[in-house]
Amino acid sequence: MSVEQQIVSKLDARFGLDHLDVVNESGNHNVPANSETHFKVVMVAKEFEGKRLIARHRMVHEVLAEELQRPVHALALHTYTDAEWKDRFGDVPMSPPCVGGGSD
Repeated sequence: MSVEQQIVSKLDARFGLDHLDVVNESGNHNVPANSETHFKVVMVAKEFEGKRLIARHRMVHEVLAEELQRPVHALALHTYTDAEWKDRFGDVPMSPPCVGGGSD
């Protein structure tokens, strides 16, 4: 199972998700081809209601602790409640560019 599939499987099993996108952004960074080191996760869960952003991120980090030790180097989290997601109307923020530059 790929790292991306592991992330999807673990988050789906742990949270009552209304929306989940896991994007492997490794190709945008200075890593070998086909790497699975940089991910963006966009998720909407009822369980985030009443929780601050840092608490939501901690919840996700707990679920993905094994992946974050290795091989995941960077994890961009966008965690929303149902109401926040509806307010944004699906407008997902872009991840910042890598300061290390691209692979040349």
